[in-house]
Amino acid sequence: MDRFDSAILAALQRDGAFSNAALAQVVGLSASQISRRRAALEEAGVIEGYAARLSAAKLGHGFRAVIRVNLRGHGQGREDEFARFVAAQPMIRQAFSVSGDADYVLDVRARDLEAFADFVHRHLLPHPQVAQVRSEIVLKTLKDEGGVPV
Repeated sequence: MDRFDSAILAALQRDGAFSNAALAQVVGLSASQISRRRAALEEAGVIEGYAARLSAAKLGHGFRAVIRVNLRGHGQGREDEFARFVAAQPMIRQAFSVSGDADYVLDVRARDLEAFADFVHRHLLPHPQVAQVRSEIVLKTLKDEGGVPV
């Protein structure tokens, strides 16, 4: 990777809909060079895909919470079962296995507090692997940049 690849990646993180011609103007290479480099970055797995950034609030999912979960016990079967549960829950937008005082941290989106409470009480707490749940409601987002530094 060189500075041109870095510039391509930075531009695509800002706007994944950039055409090769538009990227060529931003990066300072020809559209055909951009096309080859972009294809190579995709083939290498550096670019994993393209997606639109949607407004959660405008789509009715403005409530956000971070949930820290501790499991009842550990072992591959238990963790696999919890991972399948997480994968099947559309309100869980991101999930991380972490070190520290929690086993997992979940980023959850909901319509409102009532929908969030319903999810916690009807789905998360009754799960047989879940021992403890601690929630923090997001009051204000200071930074939500996504992506990675290039």
